Amino acid sequence: MSVMSDYAKKKMSAEDAISLVRDGDSIVVPTGVGEPPALLTALSAQRKRLHDVKVAQILAIRKFGYIDPETVEHVRHVALFYGAATRAGGQSGWIDFIPNYFSEIPSLIERGQLASDVVFSMASPMDAHGYFSLSLGADYTMAAVAKARAVVLEVNPHVPFAYGNCHVHISQVAALVESSEPVLEVGLPKIGPVQEAIGKYVADLIDDGATLQIGYGGIPDAVVMQLTNKRDLGIHTEMIGDGILTLLESGAVTNRRKNYLPGKMVATFALGSSRLYKFMDHNPALEIHPVEYTNAPNLAGLNDNLVAINATLQIDLLGQCGSESLGHLPYSGTGGQADFVRAANLSKGGKAFIVLPSTAKDDSISRIVPMLSPGTHVSTSKNDINYVVTEFGVAQLRGKSAGQRARELIGIAHPNFRAELTEQAKRMGLF
Repeated sequence: MSVMSDYAKKKMSAEDAISLVRDGDSIVVPTGVGEPPALLTALSAQRKRLHDVKVAQILAIRKFGYIDPETVEHVRHVALFYGAATRAGGQSGWIDFIPNYFSEIPSLIERGQLASDVVFSMASPMDAHGYFSLSLGADYTMAAVAKARAVVLEVNPHVPFAYGNCHVHISQVAALVESSEPVLEVGLPKIGPVQEAIGKYVADLIDDGATLQIGYGGIPDAVVMQLTNKRDLGIHTEMIGDGILTLLESGAVTNRRKNYLPGKMVATFALGSSRLYKFMDHNPALEIHPVEYTNAPNLAGLNDNLVAINATLQIDLLGQCGSESLGHLPYSGTGGQADFVRAANLSKGGKAFIVLPSTAKDDSISRIVPMLSPGTHVSTSKNDINYVVTEFGVAQLRGKSAGQRARELIGIAHPNFRAELTEQAKRMGLF
């Protein structure tokens, strides 16, 4: 059978494709804009005829109808990371949460610890050899494809065909649904003076020839904007976004000095504008790979001078970072932060930056605290922490004693809180 006749045989409506889902199934969906809107809209419409179906995803971008506290006995969301669409449900308890390192989600799937009965994913148009590209989110989706009973792809002409280990063959697919809406665009966060100040401190510590992992957020993007005069930077990251595209267009990124996959940008998912998605299409300079390949510390750390830039919500005087909860209330998830902090620590000449504004709520609360708020989920441990940067400076904690760390962190806290933090440190026996 030719690939085109196989395609025609498997093409159906989104409504018909939902018939492949059985009661008790777990549906795995890629992160971010890799989520297929036509399929998830159809699932939402039909959810009340299903029972005990779960949708597992690291970051839901859109709040589809099935994300509904009234119908969780029919279809329930399982978050591997919270975002705006799922945070309230997680805090209220009707959305489940599975703690994880992003790099290890594929192994959870392979070992059967995270079920994968059905995969729903966006995909590029099929090439002449019968392959689709899951360019928007190879992440853990490739592992789920290998395990699933049924793989359902939403094929969209606006999804780029990227290179790397992100391809699914028509023979692996149970159903194809066509859609033509533009891929969802996610703009750059706003950058204010605090973000700019932090960005400059970090940028000054990044050398020509460094390889970058850049998380999402105002501060990481503020760093990117101040790197356009650097030379021979490389990219080995989990997310490719418009900030990296800006660096590439400035001439700062060449990937020539990477010693692991030289000449190639490497990522596991994309989140940005239509301009980014067009740039990705059939671009031999970029490869999209599964997350166990991009984020595994022992692999990412093969890059010399790996720089990891990630944000946190709160840090204590020992250097423990609470990046994913507000006290006991979940806010996001570990994601790839711990993966890349450890990778940078393994890298020859590597630097891991944790960035945060010194205060919250109009300077009324210090984000540098004696102890993390009760119940806070620790994302980066005291043993892994390296550089911490606020708008008031840089603290390098690796190899420092508890007392030295406290002094370093108090030195980059907001001036209004330094005396209080010093007194607390004395009471805790750190000085």
